[in-house]
Amino acid sequence: MKKNSNGICLCPIEGIITIISKKWAIQAISALGHHNRLRFNDLMNTLEGISPKSLTDLLKELQKEGLIQREAFSEIPPRVEYFLTDDGKELCEVIIPLIKWAEKRDNLHQEIFNST
Repeated sequence: MKKNSNGICLCPIEGIITIISKKWAIQAISALGHHNRLRFNDLMNTLEGISPKSLTDLLKELQKEGLIQREAFSEIPPRVEYFLTDDGKELCEVIIPLIKWAEKRDNLHQEIFNST
């Protein structure tokens, strides 16, 4: 176990960083946390600009990591909904400050850009 200068082992964070550093991952987790359950097309609309293949791959990866679940309903036409697991909900709660920080930082940069 490699520890940083504060004596904290950063080993456990490596795996989750790999997952959430993927493009769209934080946005997808946040969207599912905000809406509780979303169907594929609703998630596509929420994540403006993501391709269907990218979303499919991301959802499979997040599901494999135990952050989201997929529920298929036996209806015609078929209906599938995605939602956060308990781990996904916890992750969503801890990324909210990161999102707020990024928003604040973006607003600050926008103000600097507009003033020049």
